[in-house]
Amino acid sequence: MSFPRYPKYKDSGVEWLGEVPEHWGVKPIRRVISVPLSNGIFKKKEEFGEGVLLVNVFDIYRPDFKVDFGALDRVNCDPSETLSYEVLSGDLFFVRSSLKQEGIAVVAMAGSCAEPVVFECHLIRARPNRQVLDGRFGSYVLNSVVYRATMVAKAKITTMTTIDQEAILSTLLPIPSVAEQTHIAAFLDRETAKIDGLVGEQRRLMELLKEKRQAVISHAVTQGLNPHAAMKPSGIEWLGDVPTHWEVSRMANVFREVVEAGTDELPILSVSIHHGVSDKEIDEEDMDRKVTRSDDRSKYKRVSRGDLVYNMMRAWQGGFGTVTVAGMVSPAYVVARPRTPMETAYIEHLLRTPQAIEQMRRHSRGVTDFRLRLYWDEFKNLGVTVPPQKETIAICAKIAEMEERLSKLAAACERSIDLLQERRAALISAAVTGEIDARKAV
Repeated sequence: MSFPRYPKYKDSGVEWLGEVPEHWGVKPIRRVISVPLSNGIFKKKEEFGEGVLLVNVFDIYRPDFKVDFGALDRVNCDPSETLSYEVLSGDLFFVRSSLKQEGIAVVAMAGSCAEPVVFECHLIRARPNRQVLDGRFGSYVLNSVVYRATMVAKAKITTMTTIDQEAILSTLLPIPSVAEQTHIAAFLDRETAKIDGLVGEQRRLMELLKEKRQAVISHAVTQGLNPHAAMKPSGIEWLGDVPTHWEVSRMANVFREVVEAGTDELPILSVSIHHGVSDKEIDEEDMDRKVTRSDDRSKYKRVSRGDLVYNMMRAWQGGFGTVTVAGMVSPAYVVARPRTPMETAYIEHLLRTPQAIEQMRRHSRGVTDFRLRLYWDEFKNLGVTVPPQKETIAICAKIAEMEERLSKLAAACERSIDLLQERRAALISAAVTGEIDARKAV
């Protein structure tokens, strides 16, 4: 979709702006605010929980660039603090320090609130002069791609990325009339809402695909592929009825625990709660920061194709999988080997059903969820179904076919979301810098 342009442009004199409409002005931020920039209040953790509402740094990272008062924490403040750090409708808040460079100088605008609100010390408050700057227009221009790149370039990077007030105050902004600013903001509110609605639809579709995937897998691994198969009670509450020709057994009758030392030439495989067992050694820089790898490879456990491996501390979260290549895993993992030839991937799919995950959590030992461990002595007593080998192969093939199809659909949704978000960012930048004439855009 194309939008109209202004009839005449002029050089703004600002590198990141380029040309602007002829009737627009360009002013530093210090010329369009009515109250000097100020930092927020510092409060200790024990002061949180009740009192007045507090705008925190995490409340600024919102796609609509608006503070959501319904999501704020509360903090104890005396009356003088409430007055000094009060938040009024139309106030703009800059993130002045962030662990990530791209998080610096992000801006959100406060609306009206029926009760007192204050803001915290990692934020800088700017109160627009309403005779010169519409706050909503300000929130859009200050979050535009071109402006954000300028602010990131001005930031100081150490262990934290920070930006000082002078860097903000001296930055030049495109300034049309307040009436035109209001029109541009209304245009962007309308158009971004449409785009956000489309993004929401794509995300809902992705959630439906996930639900579809789980439902298909759960049905296939507990009831098979034949909808007309005769059923029988499994004797295991979470499994319910299963096909009459399926065997119901304990893990101990299907797998045995093995502990074999690794060798230097074997790759160290990782086990992910989302992707199971890797098929190659993962570079240390690509691993979870919490994972440490020993230089002594003799401490690792050898695994063979078809083994089932699980992380004792994360099995109940999905930290297990089927081994597809010979390798080694952490000594903290349990390695279970099939007693007879079988399609181990079937058991993995069965264990990833929500009902089986809950069983593994219940059989894990520990005082809190963070300390739960699923030992082999408990794992081996889990009840499982064992279809005939030919049927397990067919079930796994059907699941693989379905997953490939749904993965393509999910990837298409992700591409659509990326394109929509790129269009959203481009539209905002074009409107607030005068590349398009929002007054005539329909």
